[in-house]
Amino acid sequence: MKSGQGFLLVFSITSSSSLKELSELRDQLVNLKDDPHVPIVLVGNKSDLEEDRAVSRAAAFAVSSGWGNVPYYEASARTRQNVTEVFVDVCRQIMHKDLQNGRGGGGHGGEERSRRRRDDDGGEGEKKKGRRRNKCIIL
Repeated sequence: MKSGQGFLLVFSITSSSSLKELSELRDQLVNLKDDPHVPIVLVGNKSDLEEDRAVSRAAAFAVSSGWGNVPYYEASARTRQNVTEVFVDVCRQIMHKDLQNGRGGGGHGGEERSRRRRDDDGGEGEKKKGRRRNKCIIL
């Protein structure tokens, strides 16, 4: 959790206790990161089991609102419904946060900064100086 930049908090829509447990986990994340706006997506999994639903959409939306309007998705690992979307959303939040903090990289300005870094450190890149690059990889 300490090195993570964004988080998918996943509960089962068939288990109300799984949603309650996420509140404690989210609090731990916020405290550890010292940031109430850490990139988070709330995911209600097992949406293909609608007949076994124990957590209403309204209850899940209430939690997402209480957490500062974090995005809420219902997904199914079995049918792959919204699986890609939740990863894209958390990556979008990470990139947006980086841009707000002045760590963005895209476009012409990013190329110039990258070229300057190579020139400044003898071509070794960012790793030599202990900096890390933020990446979102969707498999």
